[in-house]
Amino acid sequence: MGVETVIVGNYVEMESELGKPKSFKSKLSSLFWHGGSVYDAWFSCASNQVAQVLLTLPYSFSQLGMLSGILFQLFYGLMGSWTAYLISVLYVEYRTRKEREKADFRNHVIQWFEVLDGLLGKHWRNVGLAFNCTFLLFGSVIQLIACASNIYYINDNLDKRTWTYIFGACCATTVFIPSFHNYRIWSFLGLVMTTYTAWYLTIASLLHGQVEGVKHSGPTKLVLYFTGATNILYTFGGHAVTVELMHAMWKPQKFKAIYLLATIYVLTLTLPSASAVYWAFGDLLLNHSNAFSLLPQSPFRDMAVILMLIHQFITFGFACTPLYFVWEKAIGMHECKSLCKRAAARLPVVIPIWFLAIVFPFFGPINSTVGSLLVSFTVYIIPALAHIFTFKSAAARENAVEQPPKFVGRWVGTYTINMFVVGWVLVVGFGFGGWASMVNFIHQIDTFGLFTKCFQCPPPTMPPPPLPHLNGTIASPPVAQPPHHQLH
Repeated sequence: MGVETVIVGNYVEMESELGKPKSFKSKLSSLFWHGGSVYDAWFSCASNQVAQVLLTLPYSFSQLGMLSGILFQLFYGLMGSWTAYLISVLYVEYRTRKEREKADFRNHVIQWFEVLDGLLGKHWRNVGLAFNCTFLLFGSVIQLIACASNIYYINDNLDKRTWTYIFGACCATTVFIPSFHNYRIWSFLGLVMTTYTAWYLTIASLLHGQVEGVKHSGPTKLVLYFTGATNILYTFGGHAVTVELMHAMWKPQKFKAIYLLATIYVLTLTLPSASAVYWAFGDLLLNHSNAFSLLPQSPFRDMAVILMLIHQFITFGFACTPLYFVWEKAIGMHECKSLCKRAAARLPVVIPIWFLAIVFPFFGPINSTVGSLLVSFTVYIIPALAHIFTFKSAAARENAVEQPPKFVGRWVGTYTINMFVVGWVLVVGFGFGGWASMVNFIHQIDTFGLFTKCFQCPPPTMPPPPLPHLNGTIASPPVAQPPHHQLH
């Protein structure tokens, strides 16, 4: 029990404070604002994991085919849960060691790169920091692109780029949310919203039925196959914020199985929705990376779009909050008590995200690219290798705070699984997936161009052709054009 007391550390104090009589205002505040329970962590994990990917998974199914799509979801869901477990073990190990040295984390949020630094040294820290920050940066970019892509299906008076400007300003308000403690009501609402959207996609597709002449020809090309697989790798790579989520818990050592339970719930949303949309629309999805674009407009679809917009705002906050912490630490503002000063200091983080969302508005293809080049290392390869190297000596294994479970074969089983994860993700995720998603991404740039105003928007409706007797008068002006061009 000695170890457990050390792990809990300052959280004991916080829990005892919570036990004191409270005013109505503080009760209300703790209900909506101060979350640190196991349930809060579960809601945060589940709502963070399944956001705009709900809308791109049918697109992945059209690239993979139904059977591969289902199998990859189950496989990567399990693999993601395993590496989230490894991250939680390393966090508890690091925190225990630090608190034995009398470190105080009351005003300091522990992050993944600090865990790597404390356990394995500065080179690991630098690699972890680079991958984590770049992944979270592009994770935030993807949420912003998704906002613009979704709102366009309700209001197409503005193009998607203009919507990106507007939502960039809205998402910048996340600078006022101090930490993951304060996402209690948001993570709960976020999961309710994605649950509605997933079941809307499922039921609407089944009621719509199969389109005339529907084809399910996937998989047809290796490039598309590995692009789709990598989008699913990205889907179950939402545990880049595991350390920050654990730190927000009153008892972080209870996190172990939370991510697996969250993943099981997420699979009940992603499998039916992606399968139903692909069944109904088949190969049409290859050119429609957002599932909303194929479903007919209705009040239910509009409600789903609005709920997804709110949820993307929440997920933007989830992806961006660790970046805010890194930036605060870099400029020496992390332990500042003033919320307004910290919010002002965080604003520069939003600007590059805003800019990148305007440069690369390729909703769908960008997910696969980020999945193969960043997620593969950030949340699969680095945690598995870090676990291997942290516990490579017999003494480290002997004194480990968290011993591997018996059902995986203790240390031998753990090492075997870790080596498999590293090998698989390196070859299939980063190797084939990186090649396929980059080919697809470059194809989007060649087709639409950077800074494209409206990615995958339907072409504008042409005005009716002129009356036949006017053809002669309308056709004559172009003949007089050449002298005009010569003036330039």
